[in-house]
Amino acid sequence: MKYKISQYARKNNVTTRTVWNWIKNNKIKTDRTDSGGWLIVEDDEHKYEKIAIYSRVSSSENKDNLERQTQRLLNFCASKGYTVSLIVSEIGSGLNDKRPKLEKLLLDNTITKIVVEHKDRLARFGLNYIEKLLLINNRTIEYINPVHNEKEDLIQDFVSIITSFTARLYGQRRNKRHTIKLIESLKNNNQ
Repeated sequence: MKYKISQYARKNNVTTRTVWNWIKNNKIKTDRTDSGGWLIVEDDEHKYEKIAIYSRVSSSENKDNLERQTQRLLNFCASKGYTVSLIVSEIGSGLNDKRPKLEKLLLDNTITKIVVEHKDRLARFGLNYIEKLLLINNRTIEYINPVHNEKEDLIQDFVSIITSFTARLYGQRRNKRHTIKLIESLKNNNQ
């Protein structure tokens, strides 16, 4: 199928400037018209794939980064000729195994490919199991930036675990202090 530059930009949720950059860098296939214009040629290779992108940040303080991450994923998919059917963005820890949006995405058997920026954006642990379970239904995960340094990745996982458990521990202490203050306040009001 062939598209005008503006049509292709709208279809892929990017600007026409981005499409021109892709043309300049030979990231997408093009064809010239008789009048000298440009047409974007889209492969039928990914025609029957239903692709979703998944972006995640750990806290609401990083919401701007979540939007930039989503845009990078959209740009990547457009440059590969993928048509994105679903955009899923979530705020939550990579160690948290109760992320409702991710659960819904993983349970949606109509999605054939999930595109993620880094492995740790999907999950910190158990990623191999997720990949194997998706493969049962001929579904895959594609990572834009695969890990090249396993040692660095392991250190990051270790730091994340320590940070998560420390936050839980101090959160429990804070809750306990709050409960004690509440009980004392109730006792003082009853006297």
